Amino acid sequence: MSKQTKDEIFEQIKDVLEELFEVDKSDVELSSHLYDDLDLDSIDAVDLVIKLKDITGKMAKPEEFKAVRTVGDVVDIIHNLLED
Repeated sequence: MSKQTKDEIFEQIKDVLEELFEVDKSDVELSSHLYDDLDLDSIDAVDLVIKLKDITGKMAKPEEFKAVRTVGDVVDIIHNLLED
């Protein structure tokens, strides 16, 4: 996978959130809290991790994902995975 900018990753995440969880893309900001703002739960978070693995071909470490609270956190994790 070629290097992606954080903006490109953010757009992909918005697509994934819409596809998997029917979240309106216009509601998604980098500061959007996954649980409070987007109404995701822990099962949704697991689904999101699996989908992101499909996109990146890499798996985020569980301890990294436990710290995720916002869409921006997800963007940062994916960006870091793709940098490795």
